Amino acid sequence: MRWLVALSRPPTRLLPLLGLSFSMAIFAGMLRRRPRLLQVLSAQLGMASATRVKSVPSLVTTKWLAENLNAVKVVDASWYLPSANRNARAEYEAERIPGAVFYDIDMTDDTSDLPHMVPTAPRFAAEMCKLGIGTEDHVVCYDGAGLFSAARLWWMARAFGHEQVSVLDGGLPEWQRSGGVTVKSPPPPIEPAGQFAAELQPSAVMDVHDVVAMLGKPAMARLMDARSKGRFEGTVAEARKQCRSGHIPGSRSVPFNLVLDGESKMLPPAELAAVFAAAGLDLADSAPLYASCGSGVTASVLALALDQLDRGVTVYDGSWAEWGAREDLPLATGPAK
Repeated sequence: MRWLVALSRPPTRLLPLLGLSFSMAIFAGMLRRRPRLLQVLSAQLGMASATRVKSVPSLVTTKWLAENLNAVKVVDASWYLPSANRNARAEYEAERIPGAVFYDIDMTDDTSDLPHMVPTAPRFAAEMCKLGIGTEDHVVCYDGAGLFSAARLWWMARAFGHEQVSVLDGGLPEWQRSGGVTVKSPPPPIEPAGQFAAELQPSAVMDVHDVVAMLGKPAMARLMDARSKGRFEGTVAEARKQCRSGHIPGSRSVPFNLVLDGESKMLPPAELAAVFAAAGLDLADSAPLYASCGSGVTASVLALALDQLDRGVTVYDGSWAEWGAREDLPLATGPAK
């Protein structure tokens, strides 16, 4: 784990702060056994995922991609809601950016009935290798909506420790608008990669138990919901019939479309900061941030937006598909409180 290296040998000055007098070896062992504690301590010491060191830009322009097309692995990660009546794979096979392979975000070995949950590390690594993507490759994701499901693959790659990943700002529509060449012949066979290293980072994902533990606590005000205002407030019915209408009590409404412009491109950083501030989020505070949505897709768009502001986010993977379907979990309606 990234933070284990930093905290396994804490400076002497930290010991009084933590109120601990045991040896460094015992301290390191405790952190290895309790990754959640490690995340919390990291945040309190100003070392958490509040800021990130970027090895590649998380967003790239069509101009950048055109100039670097032969140096990256391009992935079409398109996915659409059933109401869109679009077939992502068929569209990829019909027209795509040169060299692109297709990643299906519904690919998972998760045993729940929740949609496109994060797969295990071995399964994700195997899928990447099958697509010809290796540990050292710089991956550029795009989708056919502009900026939507590509963010999900970007976030998953980061969650598994692969920092060499970017999203094409504006996706395939922007590539086409800018005069980018597309391929319309059938995709060629893919030569598998030899190795893709994947290890799930504990601070990247949270589950329903983590969210329940936050209920009624200040941390809940840092949980963003990327669904529309109507869905958040419970005035619009959920597309998933089994889900109730409303939101997790204490969470904040940040509809994902607010971080995008009219062409589904990411807003400039100053405008992004204003969006989050309007939702009541203090980004000057280094406390951890959390995101949810309908099924983990648009929460990833918020994660990508916050990355432009050098802030990391923990995503509730089950999101409303899980919370909204469980009658035993509390629900709120109306504006955020």
